[in-house]
Amino acid sequence: MSLLFDKAKEVTKTLLPVLILVLIICFTIVDVETDILIRFIVGSILLLIGLTIFLWGVDLAMNPIGEHMSKEIATSRSPIKIAVLSFILGFLVTVAEPDLLILGKQIENASGGSLSSSLIVYMVSLGVGIMISLGVFRLLRDKPLNVFMAITYGLILFLALLVSEEFLAISFDASGATTGALTTPFVLAISYGLSLVKGGKSSEENSFGLVGIMSAGPILAVMLLSIISGQKNIQGEASLYFAADGVFGPIIDILPTIFLESLIALLPICILFFIFNLKKFKIRKADLLGIVKGLFFTLVGLTIFLTAVNSGFMDMGRILGMEIAKINIWLLVGIGFLIGLIVVLVEPAVHVLGEQIEDVSGGHIPIRLIRMTLSLAVGLAIALSMVRIVVPEVKLWYFLLPGFAMAVILSFKSDPVFVGIAYDAGGVASGPMTATFVLAFAQGAATSIDTANVLVDGFGIIAMVAMAPVFSLMVVGTIFQHKKTKQHHRIKDDDIGLVEENIEEAPIAELDDNNHDCILVIVNRGYAEDVVATAREFGATGATILHGRGTGQEETVIPIINIEVQPEKEIICFITVTNISANVANNLLKVPELVEDGEISVFLTSTVAMIKNLSSDKDNDKI
Repeated sequence: MSLLFDKAKEVTKTLLPVLILVLIICFTIVDVETDILIRFIVGSILLLIGLTIFLWGVDLAMNPIGEHMSKEIATSRSPIKIAVLSFILGFLVTVAEPDLLILGKQIENASGGSLSSSLIVYMVSLGVGIMISLGVFRLLRDKPLNVFMAITYGLILFLALLVSEEFLAISFDASGATTGALTTPFVLAISYGLSLVKGGKSSEENSFGLVGIMSAGPILAVMLLSIISGQKNIQGEASLYFAADGVFGPIIDILPTIFLESLIALLPICILFFIFNLKKFKIRKADLLGIVKGLFFTLVGLTIFLTAVNSGFMDMGRILGMEIAKINIWLLVGIGFLIGLIVVLVEPAVHVLGEQIEDVSGGHIPIRLIRMTLSLAVGLAIALSMVRIVVPEVKLWYFLLPGFAMAVILSFKSDPVFVGIAYDAGGVASGPMTATFVLAFAQGAATSIDTANVLVDGFGIIAMVAMAPVFSLMVVGTIFQHKKTKQHHRIKDDDIGLVEENIEEAPIAELDDNNHDCILVIVNRGYAEDVVATAREFGATGATILHGRGTGQEETVIPIINIEVQPEKEIICFITVTNISANVANNLLKVPELVEDGEISVFLTSTVAMIKNLSSDKDNDKI
């Protein structure tokens, strides 16, 4: 139960700012009907309960299911099986994603029925399935994520020149809608599980990126739909909006529908998992009961959460957008910025991503760094989206295409871990809270401004929200990489000479009663096997490999926010006879790959505890 209380405490901290901001606006700027205001407060309480239970269920069920399925993919020797299973997983999770169903219905209503909801849902799901298959192959073959995404977004930027503003906005909005409360935790679990099974020097970077890859699928699918069908523009009249009356009536009315949608969202993946468990996994009964329990809590939490969002938050978002736009159009921009600052913090997928980042990085990339960056980025994105609604001359692609282009360029300069995190964050920031409350706010504003078009300007805000975190986290990753490169001390030839001279001046063999030495080697993660192979060439035998973080050098600190991020390291321990110890140690320091890429440090210790520092950094005198 302590985990449940921790989740409740975490959600409360992030929900309260949204509630307080909306109440301040309602009591000072916008006059909202009493029943709508009370329903919003009731919805906030339901959201707190639902999000808490949902996150608890994700920990108990969706993460283990994703990890088991990822092992099945990673251990398969058949490329066809890998491709088919990856596609099925991606398609089944997406085709029933509640956020996508909501967006599909909104597009159908806004287009006057010229684009059907089912067509959008199935085309988007197809794109997601294909991109997840390609993403899994990229991960298993250890291809660079920045190159993969550069090619993908290069194709997107090219297709963007061939489609209309409507399809450009809808395609990127569809991308945000697929990364919902169900799909994101599941895909993150698959990515994390695959990276653990795959291992290697890039396992930390491979823990992220699959959500970002998945998010590109809907964009390509909708753009190709426009090009293949020859439909350049969407003609249609948006349906009129009427706020529901009452407090509990709208909540009770929508609850069965949301429950059914949530059940459908979970059912396909559950069936697939239980089939594989029956034939392949054969999980222990106690563990399986834990997963079943988690699935139940996931269903209950997701139902309550989406009911609160759809019955309370969407109505309030639409009304605030309409009324603020009538009062002052530039006030709309400022309120949009404030909403963006805090609304992303209640996204359930942001919590899941943050926890996984902290887990993979050993706590050295804290959740607060990710949340602060996402909050500022989304605030600016929504403010600029309001500018686009207010000023007709400002187009969506003015921000969208340069933003993604710069993010792709920065991905080649950023720390590799941040590349995957950034692309994943673009998806999770545009989850159910943002895709419902913020989209309703934008459509409400577009309704009240005569020069705005609900179909063109009312959509595209999710696209902006999805782009901003990618760009901002790439900037953070580039700053971190620059600091790390600046502090990196490469070994020089005269350093090796100094090491050799020190060894000759004080032979350790004279101090070793047992005639054995201990060689400790510290390298970057992924180079341990190279160290062992080299040491064996010069007479070393067995070795013990440990994993850790940090170096003896000055730690890397991201400026302004003073957050310390330390690299992963591997420690290799050899016990060798004294007459070969110095030779093994010095030859390890002469391997260019270990020196330049592995950042090797070598320590030679006698049995009487005399330590000789053979590090490439001659000022480093401790492990």
